[in-house]
Parts: sequence; C-alpha cells; structure tokens
Amino acid sequence: MRRLFPHPLISGALFVMWMLLNQTVSPGPALVGIVVAALGGWALDLLQPPPLRIRRPMIALKLLGHVLVDVAQSNLGVARVIFGQRKDRRTGFIRVQLALRDPRPLALLACILTATPGTAWVEFDEEDGWLLLHVLDLVDEATWVSIIRERYEQPLMEIFP
Repeated sequence: MRRLFPHPLISGALFVMWMLLNQTVSPGPALVGIVVAALGGWALDLLQPPPLRIRRPMIALKLLGHVLVDVAQSNLGVARVIFGQRKDRRTGFIRVQLALRDPRPLALLACILTATPGTAWVEFDEEDGWLLLHVLDLVDEATWVSIIRERYEQPLMEIFP
C-alpha cells in the first residue's frame, strides 16, 4: 500500500479536495480522484522532502495567535483605507534584512505576510537575505521591520531547527 500511496495524508487530502471540487460521489470522478491522489503522492515522493521537525510547538501556537490577531487588525485597517476613513495613508515598499535561509520557514513567512491584508511579499534575494515587501498603509517603516523580525522571523527560527 505504501508503494501505491507513498504519502497517504497528502493523497487523502487530494482525493477529498477532488471530490469536493466535483461536488459528486459518483464512481467516475471518484476513480479519477484516486488517480490524481496517487499521482500527487508520487510527485511529492520524487521531490524527496526532508522530514519536517518542529522543535517548539508552544512557540508555534503563540505565533499562530499573533498571526490571527495581526490578520484581524489588518482587515480592519484595510477596511478603513477602502472606506476612506484614512486619508493620510501612504503606500510603499520596504526592505527587510532576514536571517532566515531555510526554504520552509521562508515559505511560511511568505504565506503569513501575504495572507495579512495590506501586505504583499514581492521579492527575496537569497544571497543577501533581503526581503522586499509592499505595504498598503505604510505609517512607520521601522515598526514594520521590527514586527517582521521579532514577531515572525524570530519564532520561525526557534520552531524550525
């Protein structure tokens, strides 16, 4: 069974997603979903990702809490900008020097920053570690740099060895 589905959780998630997208439980789409799930598991197996180790799960939960609060606050801030309550806003790009180099925490940081309304991960220079970030409501660049380094990057460095 492990040869057919080398990553059973990924294959199972792909199958469930396929069935939800098709909105049916008939045999035809189910058979195609099984093929898609098997191919997805094999493709992931070909990539041979190293095993994921989370060193400090409590810090991960704290980071999740910070992210949820920040996303909620950003939603309110973007709503104020859209509805014209913030006339003094200024958009801009900021550059942040990151210490992270591992692709997995960098990908998670990219997801966090892009999921936060009003911010977008634009570019990352792998050699020098510079992140280019677009901010919709850029009040203070130093505050943004501090938030990214202390609130997101530091916990990610502790979570992923």
